[in-house]
Formats: sequence, structure tokens, C-alpha cells
Amino acid sequence: MTEQVKPQASVLANLDEVRAMIKRHKLNDSIFAIIGLVALMIGLLTLLTLFVDLVMDGYPRFNLDFMSEFPSRRAGSAGLLSAWVGSLLVLSVTFISAVPMGVGAGIYLEEYAPKNWFSDLIEINVTNLAGVPSIIYGLLALGLFVYILGLGQSIITAGLTLGLLILPVVIVSTREAIRSIPVAIREAAYAVGATKWQVVSQHVVHYSFGGILTGVIIGMSRAIGETAPIITIGALTFIAFLPPSPVTSEPPFLNFDWLFSGFTVLPIQMFSWLSRPNPEFHINAAATGAIIIVVTLLMNGTAIWLRYNMRKKIKW
Repeated sequence: MTEQVKPQASVLANLDEVRAMIKRHKLNDSIFAIIGLVALMIGLLTLLTLFVDLVMDGYPRFNLDFMSEFPSRRAGSAGLLSAWVGSLLVLSVTFISAVPMGVGAGIYLEEYAPKNWFSDLIEINVTNLAGVPSIIYGLLALGLFVYILGLGQSIITAGLTLGLLILPVVIVSTREAIRSIPVAIREAAYAVGATKWQVVSQHVVHYSFGGILTGVIIGMSRAIGETAPIITIGALTFIAFLPPSPVTSEPPFLNFDWLFSGFTVLPIQMFSWLSRPNPEFHINAAATGAIIIVVTLLMNGTAIWLRYNMRKKIKW
């Protein structure tokens, strides 16, 4: 009888130890969650404080004239027309140059590339390139696009520079989106006789499109606020004209002269106004900063909304 009591006592002691361990782990989880929440709130409150400060400083310039007038030597009549048009054109080149190549490279590396040391080397380099400072891309573009290829300090140079900047981001996000698709989807498609191309195009890319689109939008939202590489390649700080229109009224109805035109973008215009001693120009800079933050938040919010809606529609 005594021998039976001892094992039961040891089992109860072990259960008490397990319960105590679980309790400690739950306490640690709660502490970590609180620390994470506090860190998140500090970041959000800091961003909110800076944004509110910019809005309050730049409030007098929030009007249509500010968006429709060219920069001027008089702060009260200066506007953002050439800057936001330049940003739109530069981002168009960035999108065309980076997104198709980045998505295609991500699909190839994840679905078609053989798994060997060479593909591992490419993966490591792509991941490292995503963390390279933007000024490095500016120096690369200055030597390659401006001096070697002779594209000059133009819209196409800026677009290709930012395209190089976001290309690793698009590749990595595409691969992560594809990896999230269950293997069972591929196996089921192969089981009914689908080819490799049909599996990738009609199933893998279709189901991962929301994640791919999210990565593309986040990459573009990063590009819109970049200043260092654009300054490096020689963007203009004062420009009172618009590039030639991409569309004409005569055949072939397309004009590519705008690709080689001088330009400025929103961050450069903001930098130019901040560098002036007149406090009225600082009001313009604050308004420009608030507009850049709003556009960035809208792009990221759109990415989150699209991803949520697309994932909700997927039926595994």
C-alpha cells in the first residue's frame, strides 16, 4: 500500500510543477504582450504628434491654389504643381520598371528555379539588397544611368533608380506571398492533370495575388518619400514648368519626350523650402510633409484593405 502511495505523490508533484510552469509562461506572455503594446503605442503616438504638428503648421496652405500653382520666390503664392506631377511621372516609370520584373523574378525563384547553391546565393543577395541604404542606389544610378548610359538628370533616371530601390522589396514580398499557399493546392491541381504553368498561373498566382499586390503598394509608398537617391542624381529644387505631356492629339498619340525632361518631386520641394530662412516657406514645407504622410498612409491602408478583401474571397 505504501508503494502505491509514493508514485501517486510523485505524479501529483509533477502535475504541480507543470501547472506552475504553465502559469509562469502565461505570465511571461502577458508581460511581453504589454511591453509590445506599449512600444506600439509609443510609435503611434509619436507619429500622430508629428503629423498633427505638421498639419497645424501647414494648415494655412491647404487649398487648391497650393496644388495648382508652380513654385515661386514668394512663399504665399508658391505651389506644388510641378512637384506632384513630377512625383506621379517618376512613380509611373518606377512601377513599369520594377513591378513586372520583381513579380516575375519572385515567381521564378519560388516555383521554377532549381534548389541549389546558386539559387541560395541569389536569395541571400536579394534579401541583403532590400536592406541597403537608399543613398547607395543613388550613387549607383549616378554612375550607371547618368554617366555611362547618358540618360541625364531626367525622369527616366529617377524612375529607374527608385525601381532598383524597390525591386528587392517586390521580389521578397512576392516570394513570401507564394510560400503562404498550401502545398495541397498544387498537389490537387497536379492530380487532375494540370501542367506546371497552369498550376502557377491559375492557382498559385491567383491565390497569392493579394499578398503580391500588398508588397507592390508598400514598395511604391516607400519610393514616394525617398529623397537621398533623387538628390544624388540631380533633381531640380526649383522648377516652374511641367514636362511634355505623355499623350498628344496627333498620331501615334504618345510622346516620350517627358522621360528625358527635368523634374522635381514632393520630398525635394519640401527640402528646398526647409532650406530657406524665410519662416513662410517653412509653412509650405509643413503642408508638403503632411501631404506626403497622408498619401503614404492611404497607400498602405489600401494595401491592407485589398489584402483583407482578397483573402476573404479565397475558398480553399
